[in-house]
Amino acid sequence: MKNLKKLTILHSNDMHGDFLAEKVDDKLTGGVSMLSGYVNQVRHEEENVLYAISGDMFRGSVIDSEYRGISTIEIMNLLSPDVVTLGNHEVDYGVAHLLFIEKCARLPIINANMYLTNNQVRLFRSHIIKEVDGMKVLFIGILTKEVLSQTKQDTLLGSLLDVHEAADEVEKICNAYQTEDIDFTVLLTHIGFEADKKLAALLDPNWGVDIIIGGHSHTLLEKPEVVAGIPIVQAAMGTDQVGRFDIMVDTDNNCIDSYTWNLIPIDEDHCPRDIELEKVIQKYKDQTDSKYCRVVTRFADRYTHPARNQETLLGKLLADAFKDVLGVDIMFLGSGSIRDEELGPIVQYRDLLQVFPYNDEIYRICVTGEQLRRMVKRILRNEGDHAEYYQFSRGFRIEFNQKEQELISLSFNGYEVRDNDQYKLGLQSFHLKNIQDFLDVSLEEVTAIKRPKIISTKSTDVLEEYFSQYELIRVSNEQRLILR
Repeated sequence: MKNLKKLTILHSNDMHGDFLAEKVDDKLTGGVSMLSGYVNQVRHEEENVLYAISGDMFRGSVIDSEYRGISTIEIMNLLSPDVVTLGNHEVDYGVAHLLFIEKCARLPIINANMYLTNNQVRLFRSHIIKEVDGMKVLFIGILTKEVLSQTKQDTLLGSLLDVHEAADEVEKICNAYQTEDIDFTVLLTHIGFEADKKLAALLDPNWGVDIIIGGHSHTLLEKPEVVAGIPIVQAAMGTDQVGRFDIMVDTDNNCIDSYTWNLIPIDEDHCPRDIELEKVIQKYKDQTDSKYCRVVTRFADRYTHPARNQETLLGKLLADAFKDVLGVDIMFLGSGSIRDEELGPIVQYRDLLQVFPYNDEIYRICVTGEQLRRMVKRILRNEGDHAEYYQFSRGFRIEFNQKEQELISLSFNGYEVRDNDQYKLGLQSFHLKNIQDFLDVSLEEVTAIKRPKIISTKSTDVLEEYFSQYELIRVSNEQRLILR
């Protein structure tokens, strides 16, 4: 007869400072208060419950940005996950600040593959073993170099592995703890859904990995994707939902006997509120509201940014603002910098910061027409779920054949771009640091034409200045990206 025990694993990913509930169809949806209420409810109803967060707790809200993640970690402490792993946005405030925040955390943070290059010491513990009802559950945290672009220039930080090296790291940890009689093993990753599938295919069944809980790509699933017998899941993004595994664990053979997985909506129909946690969130909200609730401008309409991998009205508006203020020919604005789906018609300063929280430098670089063509082809490549998409300023027009991966036409102000032409291009510092990976042009190439120059030290200041000059702002309707 099998020796079976039930294990419930709840999981979130890519919360991005999504602390507050919102009214959707006259119903409160999302927010950490109801998420905490649901987690606590399940902990009360079930005996063996673990709650995990798979990276990117930080960034995306005024509350997070104002307190540089310290507010977020206080809220996460009260949410009380059993384990969290790092995402790429956990290093947005710098590695040193992240290590400080870890000291503020009363929750275990794991990552197996970040270490200091000078002494090979890991920055965080690689794993944690949680014991519930006599079961030992091993969690391993994985973050690869493909998503950790923010630290690329930090020579003290190393080993940001690809999926093959990540698989090797998993093997080392799993083999080292075989003697612990591990009943269940979870990979807690922040590498994107497609990379998770690649990783699962590389894992030896003898290592004992049972499930992969991922993040980064904000993938919304109806059911787990099973690769090499390993269920892979994500819970989209934010706090509008939470993933839930109900698993029967065969503790004799240390494997899954059966399981169900569901994506649970976080709303007032399913979740009680955590009033004490609400008080903490409200404290931070009151403080930021008093500072940021001033009207900057009015838009002619509510402009939206429904997805990062397409041209959007809000994306075009912001790209045009940078172009006009900074005097560049073309602005390439990282789509992922736009962290909310809509803005306007009344624009308060807090709304602007919520939509665009990255107050980094803007550089002017000079590129040739030939380099510009390479950049566009790189952006529009058909290659899995890569995230390096851009919004383009007015006057720049692309016509691209997706099926053939061919550039049909590339023009600026109505004239076809020629290989030897030169253009002044605006680029955020994060994207300049990663120009080779993101845009297929090396820093050495552009520097050979003209040294990159900082033209703004704070990008949100540029937007505030631009918008405050006008009482009614309209976005150009011209189509800048035409995909065949």
